[in-house]
Amino acid sequence: MQAKDLKRFDSLAGPLLVRLLPRRKKPATAAAPGSVLVIRPGGIGDAILLIPALRALQGAYPSCRIEILAEKRNAAAFDFCPGLHAVYRYDEPGELRAVLRGRYDLVIDTEQWYRLSALVARLVRGRRSIGFATNERKRLFSDPVPYDMKEYEPFSFFRLLAPLGIEAPAGLAVPFLELPPAARERASHLLARLGEQPFAAIFPGASVPRKEWGGARFRQVAASVALAGHAVVVVGGNDDDDVADAIARATGAVNLAGRTSLVETAAVIGAAKVLLTGDSGLLHIAAGLGTPALSLFGPSDPAKWAPKGDGHRFFASSLPCAPCAAWGTIPPCDHQGSCIDADPAEVARTLIQMLRAE
Repeated sequence: MQAKDLKRFDSLAGPLLVRLLPRRKKPATAAAPGSVLVIRPGGIGDAILLIPALRALQGAYPSCRIEILAEKRNAAAFDFCPGLHAVYRYDEPGELRAVLRGRYDLVIDTEQWYRLSALVARLVRGRRSIGFATNERKRLFSDPVPYDMKEYEPFSFFRLLAPLGIEAPAGLAVPFLELPPAARERASHLLARLGEQPFAAIFPGASVPRKEWGGARFRQVAASVALAGHAVVVVGGNDDDDVADAIARATGAVNLAGRTSLVETAAVIGAAKVLLTGDSGLLHIAAGLGTPALSLFGPSDPAKWAPKGDGHRFFASSLPCAPCAAWGTIPPCDHQGSCIDADPAEVARTLIQMLRAE
């Protein structure tokens, strides 16, 4: 389901359907679950940031069967979390039917605002359910939990485990993502021409226009990095290939955009000295692998989404209206073009400093 379809459903039918469904009652006893369904719609970034909580759930209940209900666009993110028993997609009707036919001791809805996943969680046969109490969706969970818009997102997901007695850690253990050996081998083959030379990975793409910085600015940074004597590798999907090719032709960078799967792209990022990116799923993959990231923020809040730790740096928009994005939605705005206004020269200087850091 596309994001625009989800928002349309949520605004038109979601509130009514939530009120029509009966409340989920809290079970009298809270035994350790033998089976858990975790619902995670949305993009790759949220799915990646959910993995620390999934690993904590696996550690607390090692014999528990944990299944994921995701979407086509983010299902591959769960390849970084071994030990899950199944990953279904709710925008594949047959897979959604399989989940609805199942029975679970516990259902955890990790969506932050939209109601469709809460409705699915209520329709699934489960003894107990946990979800965020961000609107009327809270009535569909036996254990609604609060949500903090200023909290780094992995710790928001840990709130969903609090009713189970699982406490959030003081900090995230890094790395929290695991790379398949075949992905590492493929990345090593693609990067062989660089030898042992440290390199910066650059992802010039964006999920929405407001988060775009522009190919010309990324090209300017890549040129500065190359002139400083450092290698550059451009990563991304098929949609990023034209911009990536322009960067490579102008700077001599290695262009891998559209040539790698998600796990192979992650392996390239894992081998990089630093990643330059906007607020993207690849940013959170870098954080999960322990690769320092230099991130560019426009409409979204770096307090909520920027990786933590001394190795990471970010540029936040200086626009007076930023950050404005909430619940995955950017409101209408008179500002034209991208909300990212970082100076390419400053970005290049910071990136080179990170490349030279011990």
